[in-house]
Amino acid sequence: MDCSGAATGMKTASHTIDAFHRGHFFLVQPRGKGHRAGMDAMMLAAAVPSSFSGRLADFGAGAGAAGLAVASRCAGASVVLVERSAEMADFAAQTLALDQNAHLRNRVSLLTADVTLTGKARVAAGLADASFDFVVMNPPFNTARDRATPDALKGEAHVMEDGMFERWIRSAAAVVRPRGRLALIARPGSLTAILAALGGRFGGAEIVPIQPRADEPAIRIILRAVRGSRAGLSLMPPLILHDASGDPFSPHADAINNGRASLFGD
Repeated sequence: MDCSGAATGMKTASHTIDAFHRGHFFLVQPRGKGHRAGMDAMMLAAAVPSSFSGRLADFGAGAGAAGLAVASRCAGASVVLVERSAEMADFAAQTLALDQNAHLRNRVSLLTADVTLTGKARVAAGLADASFDFVVMNPPFNTARDRATPDALKGEAHVMEDGMFERWIRSAAAVVRPRGRLALIARPGSLTAILAALGGRFGGAEIVPIQPRADEPAIRIILRAVRGSRAGLSLMPPLILHDASGDPFSPHADAINNGRASLFGD
């Protein structure tokens, strides 16, 4: 997805320092390898209501984009960045150490852990049962065919394993309190697997399709659901990224990208 306008910053041989939310927070990200955050992370963060006040886990946090975007927009949010890769967790640690992020640092922490762990192993890794009010996740939702790459760090962040959504959503259900929420971003083709994994765990799902333009099919979906809810599924109006007139973001997409609006209008 085009993320032009999502980040600009300084470069070194190993990393870049990129501004998000019009300079309200910054990320230290790998240069020339691994996953680099952009619009996907900003849209995921925008699924959290602006009034949210509670404890949130960012599963698969990478350098911390989605979690920091939530903290940037939601003054009452306390965020835990959860990342399995030691290398990406190091970039997240550098991100939190930046002077530019000092205003958020007391509300954001880092946990290096595998979100697919179960039972006592998951709890021992720092993900206790019913310890969060919200989980957001940007899992590796591409197939190997879609994202073939010799870059192992990028492959780990981009390419899904069999049963991935079941494992990630199972863990989210374990760590979220009753009536807590889950939000995730994925490709539309993963919707069947996602809905199956939600079954018996999360309900009241709301889905926003993300379309490049109004006359083009969706390239992403953002799904939000409630732990233990029995409510049915709702298909929400789409987010149109670009107006028909050209390539710049639509006003609503630009507001979401820069932390000025929530995706679901709350």
